[in-house]
Parts: sequence; structure tokens; C-alpha cells
Amino acid sequence: QVQLVESGGGLVQAGGSLRLSCAASGRTFSRSAMGWFRQAPGKEREFVASINWSSARTYYADFVKGRFTISRDNAKNTVNLQMSSLKPEDTAVYYCAARAGLLTATTSRDDYAYWGQGTQVTVSS
Repeated sequence: QVQLVESGGGLVQAGGSLRLSCAASGRTFSRSAMGWFRQAPGKEREFVASINWSSARTYYADFVKGRFTISRDNAKNTVNLQMSSLKPEDTAVYYCAARAGLLTATTSRDDYAYWGQGTQVTVSS
């Protein structure tokens, strides 16, 4: 079992930056691929970024490449999402997610077994 709690969301102007963090509990965190997803009002939850257990592989949605960076610290049981050059269309609730077991990172939300409660990110124009 993995429990996830996101933090770091808030209101920021377009062009600004935010750093989201996800604190994980559970002894299997260091072996779990992690991902960030987001959901805007009236839209489906979509993939943002993911990272495998060793940080050797990362994946990004095309719309965040070059602006967002995912990272993890297995010693601290955290995964972070550094977001820069934010746009109003990045406004959404951002969710941290974990895969069960020693599995590779993917881009599909259906592959992730554990989810946090989400943190709101609002980008004003």
C-alpha cells in the first residue's frame, strides 16, 4: 500500500513557476513508478509526467515538455513536479499517482493504482 499527499498548489500569474510535492508513505514507495496527472473542470484526467523507480526514465506530455520537470527522492519518499512558464491552460487539479509493484512508468492513468487527493493550481492571465 502507498498513501500519497500532494502539496504546493496555488495561484500564480502566467509565466510564473510552482513546485508541487507528493509525500508518500508505505514501504514500497522506492520501488514504485510515480506519475503526475491533472484534471481541469469539465475535462478528463490527463497525463502530465511520470518517472520510474530509479529516476532513470522520465516521460512528459507534449504540452509540458521543456516547462515541467519531474523528480523523486526515494530517501525522503517524495516526488516533485517543478512547473515553469505556466500558462492559464495549465489550470487544473494536479494529482500524484503510484503504480503497484516494481513496474515501469507509463502515461496511462489506468496503470496507476494509488492516487492522492489532488492540489489546485490556478494560473491567471
